[in-house]
Amino acid sequence: MAEPLLPIPHAIADHGIIGDMRTIALVATDGTIDFFCHPDLDSPSVFAGLLDPQRGGHFRLGVADPTMKNRQIYLPDTNILMTRFLGLEGIGEVSDFMPLDGSGRIVRRAKAIVGAVKFTLSLAPRPDYGRLKPVLEAIDGGFSVRWEGGALYCYTKMAVRLDGDVAEAEIVLQEGEICHVVLCPGRKDTPVVDDAYVQKAFLDTRGFWHGWVASGHYPKNWRGLVVRSALTLKLLTSRQHGSIAAAATFGLPEVFGGERNWDYRFCWVRDSAFTLYAFSRLGYFEEAEAFIHFLMKQISEDEEPGLQIMYGMDGTRELPETTLDSLAGFGGAKPVRIGNAAYKQRQMDIFGEFMDALYISTKARGKPSYGLWKKIVRIVEWLCDNWRLPDHGIWESRGEPQEFLSGRLMSWVALDRAMRIAEKQSLPADIVRWRTERDRIQISILDEFWNPEVGAFTQVKGGKGLDAVVLLMPLVKFINPRDPMWTSTLAAVRQHLVKDCLVRRYINDAENGDGLDGEEGAFTICSFWYVEALARTGHVSEARFLFEKLHSYANHLGLYSEELSSAGEHLGNFPQALTHLSLISAAIWLDGALTGGKSEIPMMEDPDGIF
Repeated sequence: MAEPLLPIPHAIADHGIIGDMRTIALVATDGTIDFFCHPDLDSPSVFAGLLDPQRGGHFRLGVADPTMKNRQIYLPDTNILMTRFLGLEGIGEVSDFMPLDGSGRIVRRAKAIVGAVKFTLSLAPRPDYGRLKPVLEAIDGGFSVRWEGGALYCYTKMAVRLDGDVAEAEIVLQEGEICHVVLCPGRKDTPVVDDAYVQKAFLDTRGFWHGWVASGHYPKNWRGLVVRSALTLKLLTSRQHGSIAAAATFGLPEVFGGERNWDYRFCWVRDSAFTLYAFSRLGYFEEAEAFIHFLMKQISEDEEPGLQIMYGMDGTRELPETTLDSLAGFGGAKPVRIGNAAYKQRQMDIFGEFMDALYISTKARGKPSYGLWKKIVRIVEWLCDNWRLPDHGIWESRGEPQEFLSGRLMSWVALDRAMRIAEKQSLPADIVRWRTERDRIQISILDEFWNPEVGAFTQVKGGKGLDAVVLLMPLVKFINPRDPMWTSTLAAVRQHLVKDCLVRRYINDAENGDGLDGEEGAFTICSFWYVEALARTGHVSEARFLFEKLHSYANHLGLYSEELSSAGEHLGNFPQALTHLSLISAAIWLDGALTGGKSEIPMMEDPDGIF
């Protein structure tokens, strides 16, 4: 097997993303696509050089001169990525996008902007997570890539040399000249790949994203950051199924060299519900309808309560976790996992997040169907009987089940939102019972999770350790943000979990152990939760300052991974939906507070959402 030309890995943050709402590709700052799963987001990888530059595979289109500086930008209000190469004698540019026509293609267009620029192509596919050997053959207009059970076709005017399972080419473009490279899932796709197709696909793709952004409502302050986050979240949705992925990648470490390397290419009820609230605040509601439809199809009537914490993007219920020996791992972090055993866990918080998503949908679209409501009632009645069950918590602890604050708090949300839906939409329900159990949950939290010695609500019943999930308490309207119990809790979070603007989820010690070795980085969603909690508590100036500081941790395109090290390195899977949705919520709240309610997005009198 020929050796790839790019043995040096790229940092997690050194990437932009492109996608078609079916799958996503990561494009590094030197023009290398080093992560791409095909044909779906949770399918096996074809390029995974990010996890193993030797055996993972790559698709590079860039300049031959290594001394040229590179920069990446997005075409404004789109997911069309431009990688620019800057030199004293010339400027080159590579535009990358995936059309929204269902073709599954990756379109790459090289252009000499100033002077003559030499571009090089290197394509080393490594299908099935590097476990299958592809066969490359010349065809009219390019070459084919075949392996057991799959095929791709690459079309370009560049003179390609095939060396085993690596394709290479180079071309010198004069100022103003262009050359395309298009990776297709099949030769029978229409229309035919040529210059006219590339130009039309570019215009159509740009028009789609411009239209989508224009249909939303964005804050005056930080509009660019919020638009980029919204576009990122949109790429993580499935046009076909209505599901929403937690992240685009698998196996990227939360701790350098550690074992916290998970597969996040699946649809979590938690992450999806949070995402839908962010979309709703921007005026997008179709995503909520599609997700509720997706989830209703997955609810099992043969089991109680019938709702899993996560599913495959197509609704697959079983997601067995296995490890890959074919990939060395990012920076050698092992094991590299695919699948996620957390699908078997009980997480009581998902009921609150699900009911909140349903509430958002009904506020926008009206009364749910009676058939759907019957399923909802069944889940709510089960929760009335079982809200005290121990679980693995919102952060999916691999330790023993406990009574977590996250499960108790979101169970309260579930019953509260169920009551609101029933009353506002005039639906049949045992309101008296639901209110009784909701109030019992509230008393349970106030009595059993409050630790006067710590001066805060704690992670588990009767415990001493803190959990950043407490930051949700005023956001979900469980507690008044000026209540003394809350302000004391916020002070405890500041003391124990906050460093500058970075917030950890919890401290992994003997009491709060999550069953894994190592201490993770700051969890970015919690950092934005903290900002919003400060603002809601009245500390608007401090919240704004910390919000601005958090922007400095974004990558060059405004994208965030799951976690951040104290040195600002991106850790975990990328990009992470949770981070971007919490950024949106914090930005909108701050924008409203700073404009005195005169924001382009009016402060909702009764938002009733997760945030």
